[in-house]
Parts: sequence; C-alpha cells; structure tokens
Amino acid sequence: MQERVTFKSDGIDLVGILHTPRGMKPREKRPCFMVLHGFGTNKDGTTPRQAAEILEKMGYVVLRFDVRGCGESGGDPAFILCMDQVRDIQAAVTYLEGVKHVDSKRIGVLGHSFGGATAPYATALDKRIAACVSVAGWGDGVAKFREQHPSPAQWKRFLGKLEQGRRYRQKTGKPMMIPRFDIVPIPKHMRHLLVGNSIMEFPAETAMSMMEFRANDVVGLIAPRPYLILHPADDTVTPTSQALGLFANAKQPCDMHLVSGVDHFMFADDDGVVRKILEAWLAKHIPVKRK
Repeated sequence: MQERVTFKSDGIDLVGILHTPRGMKPREKRPCFMVLHGFGTNKDGTTPRQAAEILEKMGYVVLRFDVRGCGESGGDPAFILCMDQVRDIQAAVTYLEGVKHVDSKRIGVLGHSFGGATAPYATALDKRIAACVSVAGWGDGVAKFREQHPSPAQWKRFLGKLEQGRRYRQKTGKPMMIPRFDIVPIPKHMRHLLVGNSIMEFPAETAMSMMEFRANDVVGLIAPRPYLILHPADDTVTPTSQALGLFANAKQPCDMHLVSGVDHFMFADDDGVVRKILEAWLAKHIPVKRK
C-alpha cells in the first residue's frame, strides 16, 4: 500500500510516499527505511522507486520523499544545500517515530548518489537512525569534483564558475544558475535514467555546498550501528574512489561491495547481484520479524 504523506522540516513542507507492506496486523510494527533520491531528482526517480519496491517486498515500511527544493516539497526550487538535506533526513525520522506501523528503534536510511553522501552524515549525527546504506555515494566533495572534472582545463573552468557565482551573488544579491551537467557530468547514454522532472539548473551555492561537504569526517561515528557501502566497480558518475574513502574512514561493522557490470544507477541495470547483496545484509543486521 502506498500513501502520499507530508511532514515539516525547518517549517518547510516535505512530501513523501509511505509504503506499508500488505498483510500487516493492526498493532504490528516493522523496521522502516527512508529512501533518499540523488542530485536534483526526486522520490519518483529510478533508484528511489526500485529500492522502495525491493524493501517493501521484503516486508519493510518505506518512506521515499522529496528533500526541500525538489519534487513536490517546499523550499526554494533547486536551492539545495547538503546540511539542509541532513536536517530533512532528521525531520523524516521524527515523522516516522509517530507512524503506527514503524518500529521507532529500527529506522534505517538508504541513499543514492547525493543521498548516498547525506545518508551516512545524518546517521553519524543522529543516533535514532539504526542502520545506513550508501549507494554510489561520496565522502569528500573536493576530491569528487576533481575526478569529475579531470583535465586541468575542466577543473579550472569548474572552479571559475564557482568564483563567478560568488561574485554574482555579491554584486546582485541573486544566485547565478549553473547547468546540472556542468556541476555533475553524466554520460549522455545514461541521462534517460534521470526522472523527467529533474532539476536542470542549480545556483552556484549548491555546488559550493557539495564542494565543502565531507561525510568522511563523520562516518566513524556511525559504529556500532551497521553501515553498508554499495558502489559500481567502475562508476562513470561518482568516482569509485569515493566508496573507498567512506570505507577507510568508517569503523566496524561496515561492509563494502564494489559491483561489476553496473553503473551509477545500480538498480536500473542490475541482474540481481545488487539486490541479493542488499537483501542478505538487511537480513543479518536489521531483519523483518513477521508476526
């Protein structure tokens, strides 16, 4: 069963879809997972929908939602800051604590790409989050952008756009907009996997926020709660080195799987390997106990 829900974060209305597995008894409570979308997409994107469906079939309650500035949620459209998203995740936890079928002691988070960076950060800061899964996420904004703009000319051009954005804000008081693929390049053959109403321009402040964001600095605080890192062995969007950085800075229990034969949108071209890894890990660390 799917239900459209709303909740508040910093006074902003956030919109989500709450998945409740069929056959639950009136007073039964189950573990729940929040599913976070990627950069400028929304809850109806390929990965959030597919991950939510997998989790729901496994018996979890699931909340996939639009962070502020994205999809149906409030806030300034496209004005996306990393720490705002962390607070949105914490607000989602607060909301889920009041949902009748949710076991408030077993609320986890699964984030993809941008959500794969904010998910471990929020988990590190908020002890209410019982488990974390990063899918094609990143831990060091500067290092990520440097690899995404590999040549000296590309890197210089990217940094120049950020500086231009700073000057434009100082001069006009308004944000300078930058095309999404100038911030995060995605190969043309994969762009069809972006949900149709994805945001295509962002203020320079969004890129600056991503540049300064370092989940690597806090992932060690997730332990002793379980943490899973899933990443393509050769990711053409988020460099695979970012997964290695997250793992190197995490503490046990932390598992990492680099998967061959898939790219950034891991669930889209999965032949079942990614799903099996996820299912086995969940069954071990935060199992559904059906009544």
